[in-house]
Amino acid sequence: MRRLREKRVIIFGVGGVGSWCAECLVREGITHLTLVDSDVVCVTNCNRQLMATTKTIGQPKVEALRSRLLDINPEAEIVALQKNFSKENAEEFHIEAYDYVIDAIDSLKNKIELTLQATSTPPKGGRGGRFFSSMGAALRIDPTKVRVSEFWKVKGDPLAAAMRSAMRRHKLFPARKFLCVHSEEQPLPNLGKALQDGSQTFTKVQTNGSLCHITAIFGMTLAGLVVQDINSNPV
Repeated sequence: MRRLREKRVIIFGVGGVGSWCAECLVREGITHLTLVDSDVVCVTNCNRQLMATTKTIGQPKVEALRSRLLDINPEAEIVALQKNFSKENAEEFHIEAYDYVIDAIDSLKNKIELTLQATSTPPKGGRGGRFFSSMGAALRIDPTKVRVSEFWKVKGDPLAAAMRSAMRRHKLFPARKFLCVHSEEQPLPNLGKALQDGSQTFTKVQTNGSLCHITAIFGMTLAGLVVQDINSNPV
């Protein structure tokens, strides 16, 4: 428990995956947690994101989630950063100061950049700076297909395939191996379209349907990787 309290964790993306990861970490003893996400809660988040309720619609996701986490542990140090990670602002996040970096973002470009930055950052204390990443959780329905694999060994995941293809094309590769949470289930057909309802406009080309029992498992598994690593490494 002392080691859990001492570790510093940063989560990039607190949507359907990252929000559940954050709550699990705080409930299991992490007290230094930074949340990074530029988005606000909208009605379409209520089916899968932990802090998304009818009362939090319109609030910054990081602030809504921070409030909930402090209700769980008022003594925790929860930092909320309402911004996106990108190559241009990477230095603002001081990744080198964290023991664990968790990627739960869905922008391919920024996901690749975070991967490159996090795996090349000099290990903290000679060992730290561990990096865990979530691949695609959308359009899946079978919870028994969720797996943990090293990035280059992830199979059947279009997001991982797209990342690897882009990295090979640009000859940019992670500096060290890292584990990913992914699903071996083939994505279901995407029947979603961009939604416009007069009050909110979504600029995405398409809306990928997601289910809470899948995104939550992804998030809980990421948290489990952190706790397992802390437990197995006493330093």
